[in-house]
Amino acid sequence: MKNLKKVLAVLVALTLVVTCFAACGGNEEPKNEAKEIVIGVSGPLTGGAAQYGNAVVNAAQLAVDEINAAGGVNGVNLKLVTADDEADPGDKAVSAYNSLKDQGMQIFLGTVTSGSCLAVIDKTSADQMFQLTPSASADDVIANDNTFQICFTDSNQGTRSAQYISENKIAKKIAVIYDSSDAYSTGIYNSFMEGAKEYNLEVVTAQSFQKDNKDFSAQINACKAAGAELVFLPIYYTEASLILQQAAAIDYAPKFFGCDGLDGLLAIKGFDTKLAEGVMLLTPFAADKDDDATQKFVAAYKAAYNDEIPNQFAADAYDGIYIIAKLIEQEGITADMSAADICAKLKVAICADGFSYMGITGAGSALTWDATGAVSKDPMAVIIKDGAYVAL
Repeated sequence: MKNLKKVLAVLVALTLVVTCFAACGGNEEPKNEAKEIVIGVSGPLTGGAAQYGNAVVNAAQLAVDEINAAGGVNGVNLKLVTADDEADPGDKAVSAYNSLKDQGMQIFLGTVTSGSCLAVIDKTSADQMFQLTPSASADDVIANDNTFQICFTDSNQGTRSAQYISENKIAKKIAVIYDSSDAYSTGIYNSFMEGAKEYNLEVVTAQSFQKDNKDFSAQINACKAAGAELVFLPIYYTEASLILQQAAAIDYAPKFFGCDGLDGLLAIKGFDTKLAEGVMLLTPFAADKDDDATQKFVAAYKAAYNDEIPNQFAADAYDGIYIIAKLIEQEGITADMSAADICAKLKVAICADGFSYMGITGAGSALTWDATGAVSKDPMAVIIKDGAYVAL
C-alpha cells in the first residue's frame, strides 16, 4: 500500500510539472492570440432604408480591405462584422447590437439611422463601447460621452438648409412635408422652422405624416393651395419618391429641397428619375467632385460593387473607418484590449486639440470634434441633373 501511495505521489507531481509548462510555456509570458481589431456595423441591410445600410457596409468593407492590404494599423489587421437592424427604433436595433458584441466587436461604427441609434446609445454607454455613427443625425444620439457623429446633426441640417434657401433666393413661399413619427425628420423640421425665422423665410404651410404612409395627396394639395414655390422635404428617399410621383400626377411642380435623407432617390428600382430632375439637397459628399481623394474613392467603390455610384452614406462610412484607423494608430490600440479600454482612449483622443481628419466628406474642410460628439465640417449643395447629382 505504501509503495502504491509513493507511485501515485510521483505521478501527481509529474502531472503538475507538465501542466505548469503547458500553461506557462516554461519561463515565457502567455502570448496574445488576438490578431485583429474588430469593428462592428449595424444598419438596415433589408427593408425600405436598405440602400443606406448596404452603402455603409460596402464602403466600410472597402476601407478595411484597403487598410489591411497596406499592412493594417501598426501591423494589426482590422475585421468588419455586421448586423441588420432594419432601421428599427426598438428591439431589432438592440438585437443587432448584441449580435455584434457576440461577434467580438471592440469598436462600433453605427448605427446608420437615428431611431436605431437612439435605441442603443444607453447600452453602448453602459458597455463603454466607442461609438462613431456614420449617419445617425439626431442631436440626442450624442447625449453620452462615448458617442460621436460623422454626419451633420439634424439641427445643423435644418438651419443650414434655411440659410442656403434664403441666401440664394431660391423661393419666397415655402412649404414643408415631414414625418412626425421619425426622430430624424422632426429634428430637421424643428431646426428648419427656427432657421426660417432667422433668415426671414415665409413658410406658408407645414404638413406632417406618419410612418408607412403611402398617400400624400392631402399634404401635396395643401402645399399647392398655399401657393408654395418650394417644398422642403426633411425625409427619407422612399417617401420622397412617392411625393414626387403624386405631385407630378396633379401637375404640381414646385422646387423640392431636402437633406441627406434624399440621397438614394436615383437608385430606387422602377422610379422614373426624370421626376427628380431639379431636386436640391444639402449633403457632405458629391460623387462628381473632381478632387483626387473623391475620385479615387468613387473609382474603387464602383470597381468593387458592380459600377454602383456611392452615396453620401457610403462616403461617411469610408471616412469613419479611416478616422478609427487613425485613432488606433495614434493611441497604440492593440487587438487584445477590451472595448472599454479602447473607448477610454479613443473618446478622449477624438476631441483633443490637434486631432482632425481630412476626408472625402465636407466641402474641403478637415473634420474635427468637440466633447459634445458633434462633427464640424462644411456641407455642400447638390442638384439632380440628367439622373445624376451635380454640385452647386
